[in-house]
Amino acid sequence: MIALDTNILARYLLKDDIEQFERARSLIESAERLTAPVTALLELAWVLEVSDCSRQEIARAFRMLIGLPNFTLRPLDGLLYALRWYEEGMDFADALHLAMSAQDEALVTFDRDFAKIAKRAGAFPEVRAA
Repeated sequence: MIALDTNILARYLLKDDIEQFERARSLIESAERLTAPVTALLELAWVLEVSDCSRQEIARAFRMLIGLPNFTLRPLDGLLYALRWYEEGMDFADALHLAMSAQDEALVTFDRDFAKIAKRAGAFPEVRAA
């Protein structure tokens, strides 16, 4: 399996550099088995946000990647929860931190807004403001 860096995924989705897009497309649409570290996905969300993509466009792009027959994400269920919470207004990094904490009792933060959004979204585990 080949792990992809953020810049490969970003060029493929944004098509903002034709030469790099073609190289990324060739790899992503090949028969190679692919994955991406969760940290690359976190960075990808940020890159897409600063490129003026909406939350819905970003979530759709992630779901498109997940749907590729040769692309496997680990842990997929965590990413899917993070995407749902992100669409509901949670910061993507916070949503991913929370999803990766699913086996824990709670996630403690100084960010009271994060705790409020998580509660409103029914996210888990509980987000506690310190």
